[in-house]
Amino acid sequence: MSDSFNLALLLGAAVLLVAVGAVRLSTRVGLPSLLVYLAIGMVLGRSGLGIRFDDVELTRTLGFCALVVIIAEGGLTARWSTLRPVLGVAAVLSTVGVAVSIVVVGVAVHLLLGLDWRLALLYGAVLSSTDAAAVFATLRRLRLPPRLVAILEAESGMNDAPVVLLVILLSSVMPEATHPWWQDVLLVGYELLVGALVGLAVGLGGRWTLRRAALPSSGLYPIAAVGLTVLAYAAGAVLHASGFLAVYVAGVLLGNARLPHRQAILGFADGLAWLAQIGLFVLLGLLVTPTRLDEAVVPAIVAGLALVLLARPLSVAVCAAPFRVDLRDQMFLSWAGLRGAVPIVLATIPLSLRVPGAARLFDVVFVLVVIFTLVQAGTLAPVARWLRVTAPAEAAELRVETAPLERMRADLLQLSVPPGSRLAGVHIDELRLPVGASVTLVLRDGSGFVPGLDTRLRTGDSLLIVATFETRDAAERRLRAVSRRGRLARWFGEYGDDRSE
Repeated sequence: MSDSFNLALLLGAAVLLVAVGAVRLSTRVGLPSLLVYLAIGMVLGRSGLGIRFDDVELTRTLGFCALVVIIAEGGLTARWSTLRPVLGVAAVLSTVGVAVSIVVVGVAVHLLLGLDWRLALLYGAVLSSTDAAAVFATLRRLRLPPRLVAILEAESGMNDAPVVLLVILLSSVMPEATHPWWQDVLLVGYELLVGALVGLAVGLGGRWTLRRAALPSSGLYPIAAVGLTVLAYAAGAVLHASGFLAVYVAGVLLGNARLPHRQAILGFADGLAWLAQIGLFVLLGLLVTPTRLDEAVVPAIVAGLALVLLARPLSVAVCAAPFRVDLRDQMFLSWAGLRGAVPIVLATIPLSLRVPGAARLFDVVFVLVVIFTLVQAGTLAPVARWLRVTAPAEAAELRVETAPLERMRADLLQLSVPPGSRLAGVHIDELRLPVGASVTLVLRDGSGFVPGLDTRLRTGDSLLIVATFETRDAAERRLRAVSRRGRLARWFGEYGDDRSE
C-alpha cells in the first residue's frame, strides 16, 4: 500500500480515538460534544494542520449518509409507549411548526439583513430543523418529565424530512418559475405520505423477517436491522419520497418489536450513530473557512435571535396550544429546540447548487450553531429549574443493559440437559453450586421461568447460570460431576475433572 494511504489511516484512527475521548471530557464540563468535533475538524483544516478540503458535493453526500444512521438510531431507541401519546403534537411541530419558523425567520432576515426573499426563506428553512443528535445527547442527561422529552425527541426525529424537501425546493426554484404554489405543497405532501408508507412497509416486513430468520450468527442481526433502515431510505428516495421519514418510521417499528438479540441491535445502532456524528462534525469542521467566519458573526446573531426569540416560541405556541401543553412546558420547548449538524448539512445543499449567497449562508449557519448551542445547551438545566418543569423522581439517562457482566466480573453460562444426562431429575438446590454461581433462568418447552430451589430439571431443559470469574471453573466442574453421576457424584468419587471416563 502507498505511504499516503497508511498516513491517512493513521490520521483517521488518531482523530477517531481523540473524538471518543472527547465525549468523556465534554460530558464532564457540560460542553456539547458536537462542538468538540467541529473544533477538531477546524484544527485539521487549512488554518490548522493545513489539510485542504472543499468538496461540497462529497460533504453533502456523506452528511446525508450520517443523518440516515443518526435518525435510524433515534427511531430504534424510541419507545412506542412514550411516543404514541405525543405523536400528534410532534407531527404538527414537524410540519406546521417548520412552516411558521421558516416564514418568521425569512421575514426577519429580509427586513434586518436586506436579503432577497428567496435567500431569506432559505435561511429560515435551513435553520428550522432541530438536530436529533444534539437533542438526544443533551436531554437524556436531564431529569425531565417523560412527555416533555418525548415531544422534543420525536420532533427532532421527524422534522428533518419536511425541512430537507423544502431546502431542496427553495434551492432549485428558478426566479422565472411560473407554476402555482399549491403544486409545491402537493409535492411535499406526496413525499411525506409515501415516505411514511415506505417506512411502514419496510418496518413491518423487516420485523416479520427477523423474527423468523435463523441467522447463523447473533452479530448478523444488528447489521440486518440497520440495513433495513438504510433500505427504507433508499426505497423512499427511489420513489421520489422522503427517505428520512421512511428511516424514522422503519426504525420505530423495528426498535419496538420483540426481535432476536434486540439489545445487541440497539447497542450496535448507538455505536454506529456515534461514529456517524464524529465523522460528520469533523468533516463539517474541515469544510469551513475560519478566516471568513468573523464576517458572519453579526448576521448569525441577528438570525439566531430571530429564531430563538420569535420563530421558535411562535411555532411552539401555534402547534402545542391545541394539544393542551402547559405554558411552562411550551416555554421550555421553545428554548430546547437545539440546532446542531443538521442545519450545517442543509446549508451545503444550496452551496452545491451554486445558489447566489450560499457561501455566506453556510458561514452564518456554522457560526450560529456554535454560538447558540453553547448558550442553549449550557442553560437547559437552569431554565428547566426556573420554569419548574423538572422531574426529580425521574432517572437521568437511565440505561438498562442486557448483561453488564464485565463490570460485575461474572460470566453467563448456558447448560443443556441432553438425553441420558444424570442432571434430569435433580433439584436446583441439589446441584450445590459454589457461592457466587446461581441458576437464573430455565428454558423448558419454549418458555422461560425463574427456578426455585425445589425446581426439578428435565431432559431437554436449558439453563442460564451466572458465575463470578472466581467461581466459574468450580461451577463447571460441579455441573460435569452431577451430569455424569447424579446428585451423589462426590460420594462416587466424581469431582467433574475434565477427563474422559
